[in-house]
Amino acid sequence: MHLTIFETPIINTIMRWLSVLCLKLAGWKVEGIVPAEQKYVLIAAPHTSNWDFPFTLMICFALRLRVYWMGKSSLFPPVLGHIMRWLGGIPVDRAKSGNLVQGTVDAFHANQRLTVIVPPEGTRGKVTHWKTGFYYIAQGAGVPIALGYLDFKRKAGGIGKMFALSGDITADMEKIREFYCGISGKNPQQFDEGKIQTRLEK
Repeated sequence: MHLTIFETPIINTIMRWLSVLCLKLAGWKVEGIVPAEQKYVLIAAPHTSNWDFPFTLMICFALRLRVYWMGKSSLFPPVLGHIMRWLGGIPVDRAKSGNLVQGTVDAFHANQRLTVIVPPEGTRGKVTHWKTGFYYIAQGAGVPIALGYLDFKRKAGGIGKMFALSGDITADMEKIREFYCGISGKNPQQFDEGKIQTRLEK
């Protein structure tokens, strides 16, 4: 894994204080837990706008988390791509999702400490299905899932709890979706938890 801003001591400290200040000025509060686990998959939902990314990063800084996140490959052009990687970005080729899952599992096995953010929706548009790549990554790596959230209605975000997989993906996905019931994204009309189905694919 490449060096990120989260692992650059002086800049990390500066970014943490800037994040705390910006969140406070915006009226946001950081709540929930700071995981004790060294390795886990962090899902962040609902994902309904471009604002989700900066708020998620600020909350991660505020919680002193060291994270990597996944983004479509078009976000990583020459020059800008280096900056995105420094911010913890991992380019994703959506045409090779199976390779992505195994590659991430391998990364977990190769590192003593690793947190990877994976949005279960896979899009910030209208959500009808949740993809399950994040589940298979956690299952293959033998790590728990941290249930992160951004509630724009309450202006609150953080990690609600750690979820240990049972191996029954249908039952587990139902419990995970239930956790997000009542949490409002920036554009709530694009995320109706009660109507979202699970697409069982890697």
